[in-house]
Parts: sequence; structure tokens; C-alpha cells
Amino acid sequence: MALNLDAMRGKLDKLNGKGDGSKNQFWRPEDGENNVRIVSTPDGDPFKERYFHYNVGTSGFLCPKRNFGDACPVCDFANKLWNEGTEESKKQAKDLFAKQRFFSPVLVRGEEDQGIRVWGYGKMAYEKLLTIVLDPDYGDITDPESGNDLKLMYGKLPGASFPRTDIRPRPRKTILCDDAVGGDERCAELLETIPSFDDLFERKTTEEVKSILDQFMATDSGNSEVVKYGTPTGGSTNAVESAFNDLLNS
Repeated sequence: MALNLDAMRGKLDKLNGKGDGSKNQFWRPEDGENNVRIVSTPDGDPFKERYFHYNVGTSGFLCPKRNFGDACPVCDFANKLWNEGTEESKKQAKDLFAKQRFFSPVLVRGEEDQGIRVWGYGKMAYEKLLTIVLDPDYGDITDPESGNDLKLMYGKLPGASFPRTDIRPRPRKTILCDDAVGGDERCAELLETIPSFDDLFERKTTEEVKSILDQFMATDSGNSEVVKYGTPTGGSTNAVESAFNDLLNS
């Protein structure tokens, strides 16, 4: 039997982090100047919006309610904290509310050998990108034959707490893959490596999110026994745990 080259390519792609959800799929700007080309997705919308919960457990995760319309225990708990009305409870609620993030597939200039990767950014960058694509002077900046690269200046300004991304479109129209990159053949290969945004982040069920919240509350309270979300508890509890229970069961 002949060697299955497609299977071999799939194995190599997995090792290189293509299509398996690995960290290699994501790109973050380095301090200073970066040059990228946003690549359009099959649905024609390369600006993907997602909502995440942070500060609960060890890592962020997709909000079931804001992304999929499912029940979300973290949203319910955050709303209860907010409705409590105290300065402290509102501060805690803000930490737990789902945060909006945006993602686009990009080809990073100078790193074309790593394929199409995903750039994550915030609302200000998103608004700037929409302004650029709606400007008739630029048109479709993602067009592989006559699009525009973007110049990103990334870093902290003096005295700033967080880094800033300044986005400017390159005025000259260029092709996505010139001869130095590999031409049309390489371009076709690159376009096949656009990550699937439906599979990029794990979708957690309501029960899984409930379990994460239970563990978070137990850890935060310092109690070795997990306090189940939305259920009465018996026995002695410390003041913090009692406050959580009152909010959850009110």
C-alpha cells in the first residue's frame, strides 16, 4: 500500500500546532513595530467576538450565556453580587462579569512559515479595525490579491499601566503571498491553515461551569469542602463563606 501523504501532513501539522488548539495558533505583538495581514474567513467576517470569564479558577473560559445562550452560574452569581449594592460586592461582580474579546486570523510578516495564526485584541483595537475596513480609501484590506498590511505599534506609553496597540494600514496595496513567500501555491496552502473559530476554545457546559465556580468559592473561602452553587449548606462556615451562601440562596 502506498504511503498516505495526507495523513503524514496531518501528523506534521499537529506537531507544528496547526488545527489542534495549541498555543502555536495564537500570536501576540512584540514590543515595537509589527506587520500583519488580516486574512478573511470563509464566512467573510474575520473579526470574531467572544466573551470570557476570568478570575474564576486557573484560566479563562467561554461564557455559556453570552456566547451560546445557555445558563451560566458565574453570570448569575455576579449579578447577585452586583444587586447586593455594596461597593465591595460591585467590585467583586465586575471581576466576574464576562469580558469581551476579539480575534482575527493573521499572517505575520517575517513569520509566514508559521502559517495563519490568531491575534486576540480588545475593544479599542476592534473599533479601529472597523474604521479602517469601512474607509473607502482602503476597501477590503483582507483581499489576497490587492489588500493592505497593517502596521502595529505595540507597547506601554510612559506612565501607563497597560500596553497600547496603535494600528495603521499600509497605504500600498499588496498581494498576500509574493514570490519571496512562495507565490500562489504557498498562498493556497496558507489559506487552508485558517483556524476554525468554532473549535478554537473549548465550550464548557453549564454543569462544568458550575463545578468551576464551586471549586473557586471553596478555595476563596479557605474551606476544604466544596460549597455547591445554588444549594443550602449545613455545618459551620467562616464569615466569607457565609456571605457567599447568603448571596447564592437569597
